Amino acid sequence: MNRKIYNKLIRDKIPEIIKKDNAIPKVLVLDDEKFTIALKEKLVEEAKELLEAKTSEEILNELSDVLELVESIATNNKLTIAEVEKQKLAKKEKRGGFEKKLFLEYVDEPSK
Repeated sequence: MNRKIYNKLIRDKIPEIIKKDNAIPKVLVLDDEKFTIALKEKLVEEAKELLEAKTSEEILNELSDVLELVESIATNNKLTIAEVEKQKLAKKEKRGGFEKKLFLEYVDEPSK
């Protein structure tokens, strides 16, 4: 039997899916501290996959993973999605959104 190492956070039903393929998963339940870190690491992983996504279907798939993780991170930090949305709107009001597609190349600062 070949062993493939993953060492990453997985969705709740993945062990059952693996077993249906006649494979044997080694799964740990993380403590709160490790879970908090793993959620953030998984968000970075999914964001990188989103960066590589080309088709609308791939982008949709990766965005759904990112959104699931954002919701999980909020819940894990005792925040509601409504609070996250409110903060998003406040930041947009204060600093703007991304509709204008602006890209900052550099800033020339005055000498002191």
